[in-house]
Amino acid sequence: MRISRGRARGVPSEARTQTFTGEVWADPVLPETQGVTINNVFFAPGARTHWHSHERGQVLHVLAGQGYACLRDGQPEEIRAGDVVFFEPGEEHWHGAAASSYMLHLAISLGGHDWLDPVTDEDYGS
Repeated sequence: MRISRGRARGVPSEARTQTFTGEVWADPVLPETQGVTINNVFFAPGARTHWHSHERGQVLHVLAGQGYACLRDGQPEEIRAGDVVFFEPGEEHWHGAAASSYMLHLAISLGGHDWLDPVTDEDYGS
């Protein structure tokens, strides 16, 4: 058993830039354990991930704010505080904040991931 007191000890918050658009910060809850990563991720208004997929899926629990989650070839779906999103293994998707709101979510990523192309403004809906 391992208990985390809100975040991983001794690991700093990290600005995410290479695979995100806009200002995004990640705060590790636990260090990677058996292929599972858990992070609190803060998105400034309009910030979002690039398209990506996860080997064994991903769970998002929206803690505050409002944003969107979208599957490849789908339409962005609104998500807000209290919502839980599950992406199936291998589903190409993106997620991020609404243009007029920040968003904070807990991201539980299962297995490896593949980062793909940036989400265009057209894909985002702006």
